[in-house]
Amino acid sequence: MSKISMTKTACHLAAVAALAGVATSALATNGMYMEGYGPIATGMGGASQAVDQGNAAMAQNPATLGMMADGTARLDVALGILGPNVKSSIPAFGMSADSGGTSYIMPAFGYARRNGALTYGIGMFAQGGMGTEYAADSFMALGSGEDVRSELGVGNVIFPFAYQVNPNLTVGATFKFMWSSLDMKMAAPGATLAGMVTGASGNLAMALGPLGGAPWARINFSDSSDFSGAAKSTGFGASLGATYRVNPNLVLGASYLLKSSLDDMTTAEAEASMTAIGGFLDKGKITVVDFQMPAVLAFGAAWQASPSLQVAADIKRIGWNSVMKSFKMRYDSAMMGGSVSFAMPQNWEDQTVLNLGLAWKANQQLTLRAGLNLADNPVPDAYVNPLFPATVKNHVTLGMGYKVSDKGEINAAVTFAPKVTVTSGAGPEISHSQTNWQFMYSHSF
Repeated sequence: MSKISMTKTACHLAAVAALAGVATSALATNGMYMEGYGPIATGMGGASQAVDQGNAAMAQNPATLGMMADGTARLDVALGILGPNVKSSIPAFGMSADSGGTSYIMPAFGYARRNGALTYGIGMFAQGGMGTEYAADSFMALGSGEDVRSELGVGNVIFPFAYQVNPNLTVGATFKFMWSSLDMKMAAPGATLAGMVTGASGNLAMALGPLGGAPWARINFSDSSDFSGAAKSTGFGASLGATYRVNPNLVLGASYLLKSSLDDMTTAEAEASMTAIGGFLDKGKITVVDFQMPAVLAFGAAWQASPSLQVAADIKRIGWNSVMKSFKMRYDSAMMGGSVSFAMPQNWEDQTVLNLGLAWKANQQLTLRAGLNLADNPVPDAYVNPLFPATVKNHVTLGMGYKVSDKGEINAAVTFAPKVTVTSGAGPEISHSQTNWQFMYSHSF
């Protein structure tokens, strides 16, 4: 077997490891979901099922849109900043690398109007996004001489509806047009990747034998945009929700977010490049097979403890196990010919998240908020990828709202996720903390 064939195969297998790492830790907050959507709910620890939170309701429990006053409309314009702090190291060898990917921007907007019992609208929300970037001279580059980075984003255009069935009961639903995108540049040793092949054809099938001897191989696909990636897909999603007012001071809420229906993420025919030690270069197409976002079942309550104090709590169950048992991809060569399929075991566990929050109305203009978002890590340590560790567990949140006029209001929230350190099955020790921000201006009509 030729050296070129061997290193070529290593490149193909490097692709699956990189893509699997990206997909499994896109957000690294509550798995691949944000700790909260919109600064009102986020400031209260992500509690959203029974809280009047503005148009961010369409990204959580759409029935809470029915809390708007009849005959009114609301426009929200928001900006989120995801700020991960990730470090990978191998202490026994004195090697460490800090990620340069420390800020990811997520714009959002929403508009809703209530006419009688019906509330309807439109919105766009970044479901989340994250990445890391390691320097070309770090151990993560494996001596390849190029930087290592990846970035994934998932977003929605949402069409929500809420209907007040009677004075106490409101139901809601959303229809979502979704997209996902991915950039990735990664180096990986062939020995680590050899066991992931599930099938091969053409000339590539002949190159699999000596895979383990490749010291490093790379796959690169990346565009120049901060808001899209070289590999893209679109699809659909939906959710259902309800709220019930038990008495003037107590509201119960529930919602169910259905599993997404996204097409496979793909690059253009020759937009992915693969290189390996020895000067090998190839171009081809990457397909990430059946990447989906999981279903979420949530229940919550909001209690108006006094005219100035509201207390809220939610519990969520996220179905990671049904979508993250393994991560699959295929590489199709545009030069050599043939294809190779891969599967990376993930074995994620379903995740339970507890959201606790309170809001205190200091005066007619100012509202202060605080909360906790408590969860476990759904990814077994053995499968955590050092490029994108989904290891963050708990979050402390603070927020505020300020009415700047009769029609205008500013809301903001900050989230602190304390550092969590794990040792992956591949050996590296990974630490990860976050500081995230959300800002929103709202105008009522």
